[in-house]
Formats: sequence, C-alpha cells, structure tokens
Amino acid sequence: MRKPIIAGNWKMNKTAAEAKAFAEAVKGAIPSKDIVDSVVGSPALFIQELVAEAKGTELQISAQNCYFENAGAFTGETSPAALADLGVTYVIIGHSERREYFHETDEDINKKAKAIFANGMTPILCCGESLETYEAGKTAEWIEGQITAGLSGLTDAQVSELVIAYEPIWAIGTGKSADANIADDICGVVRATVEKLYGKEVAEKVRIQYGGSVKPENIAEYLAKENVDGALVGGASLEPQSFLALLEAVK
Repeated sequence: MRKPIIAGNWKMNKTAAEAKAFAEAVKGAIPSKDIVDSVVGSPALFIQELVAEAKGTELQISAQNCYFENAGAFTGETSPAALADLGVTYVIIGHSERREYFHETDEDINKKAKAIFANGMTPILCCGESLETYEAGKTAEWIEGQITAGLSGLTDAQVSELVIAYEPIWAIGTGKSADANIADDICGVVRATVEKLYGKEVAEKVRIQYGGSVKPENIAEYLAKENVDGALVGGASLEPQSFLALLEAVK
C-alpha cells in the first residue's frame, strides 16, 4: 500500500515571520510519518529557517523549484546541491505556473528531475492540461506526453521513489475542481503511462497526487480513490489549522 503524501505549495506567499509562525503552530501536531508524509513547499527565502524549525519533527520541507545545474553563472537560480545541503526533502518541478509564466519545457523539467535525484532529494513532478485541452477530449494524450518526456532517462529505482502531481490547470486557483472520479481517471492515466514505460511493479510504487482547489472539505473524496495517493494543495495549505485538517483526513 502506498503511503499518502500531502504537500502544501505556498507559491509566492508569506513573510519570513509568517513562515516561522506557521511551522511553530503545526510542527507538534503533524501525524506520524508512518501514516502520511506531510510536506510544505516554501519560497526559497524561508527554506533554511523552516528546515531548522522542522528538525526532529514529522514536518518535511520542499522547495518550489530549482535549477538543473549545481553551480555556475546562473543568476537568480537555486542550486539543487545547496537545497540538499540545507536538508530539503522534496522539490516541486513542472508546475503549470512555471511552464506558463517562465516557459519551462518538458526537457528542462526532465533535467531538473535528474539533478534532484542526483542530490538525494525527491522530485514532485507536476503535469496537467488546459481547459481547451480538457474540453477537446485530449487530456490523456497530453498527460501521457508530459510524463513520458519528464521521466526520460530516469531509472526504475528513481521512478519508484518519484511523486507525480496531476493538476488540471483549469482547476488551480479557480474554485473549480475535477471531481474525484475525473481525478482518479487521470491519475490512472499517469499510472498506466508509468507502467508502459517502466512496468507494473514500478507503476504500483509511484505516488500520484491530485491538485486543484483541494480543501479540508473535499480532500477525503479524492483520497478514497484507487489511484490518488495524496494532494498538492495551494491556498488551503497557507493557514495552520487548514493544513492540519488536510492531514487529519488521511487518518
């Protein structure tokens, strides 16, 4: 049985003081890692302090992005080696906002996945389709293409440890959400794509999250589905009590 993973993606929110207050409020109430992996995806500015706050607790810290080189003349980028040195566990890559606003390609995301694994961290690799693609009935084709390109050259062992987040772009920050059956169907497409590329054993190990207007009120519906192993959550992860309520839904 795959262990659920609930990851908050704070995006470009909070000050350093607010991030510290959040960690102080939740760290003593996080469920055991035996039950769920509880992750906060922080802006890079706050990662060092959050890792220090979370030390010795069940809370794990994720970066929201990184570059695919460890060092060099890449002004403004974040080194995966430096993140690993701080004690970061996960790195979110391929989020639709990175793809749309910063023009990241599947090739970029694949390079990042390899760099993250090379530095002992785990990628949370995002995929998802636009409303136009969804309404045209081309979601499965689109998702299969993103996953195939994103995983290119990764080993069986790496993909087994990977987290993949399906986030329909039309359901991010819009208040709309794919219902639990749609989420399960497309997470099933993700798993079937992994099986096609790596075999059934690997596909059964990879954890697949749903993301897109997930809230404490609806998360249980998604977690009850066969192919949904957790959630990547935006706005509902920003407040301590809401984040803890998301985790409690796993129990």
